Amino acid sequence: MTDAEFLAAIQQNPVNAAILERLPDLGLPDAQLVAGALFGTVWNLQGGEAPTRHIRDYDLFYWDPDTSYAAEDRQIQRAEQLFRDLKSPIELRNQARVHLWFPERHGVERPPLLSVQEGIDQFLVRCTCLGVNAAGEVYAPCGLSELEAGVLRPNPRNHTPHLYAAKVQSYRERWPWLTDAS
Repeated sequence: MTDAEFLAAIQQNPVNAAILERLPDLGLPDAQLVAGALFGTVWNLQGGEAPTRHIRDYDLFYWDPDTSYAAEDRQIQRAEQLFRDLKSPIELRNQARVHLWFPERHGVERPPLLSVQEGIDQFLVRCTCLGVNAAGEVYAPCGLSELEAGVLRPNPRNHTPHLYAAKVQSYRERWPWLTDAS
């Protein structure tokens, strides 16, 4: 799968298309649509499903050195206004803040992330390390071949490998044809 084929596939999901069209309006540093909205759309299409099926939410990452809760909350409120008509759960997160809440949520310390790409690089499953920015540029540090083939492998750069099995089970419940190659 090429970047162009990937972009064409993910834009068959009308929510993805609308988010990517409006993403520049947020004016956030290096904002990217990431994760399930992308790989879920591809797998839905491959499985003959509607492009929006099985997608629980639409994650947007950005990176801002202001790590205050108030600053992130202001951006979340702006995003809620911008995407309100899409009637889909959209979760906007400042990657510069992840290290502040991660230990409480996952019981593991982690160093601060220095970019959106670093956050994407550390997803649990290699083929899900995906992002698309406002310019329509694909960030896929592990490539797109495993995504296209439906091959799930643990990401050695992830800080919570103990959560891998549950994540794979969740994916295989929605897309049973996926293969766990761990």
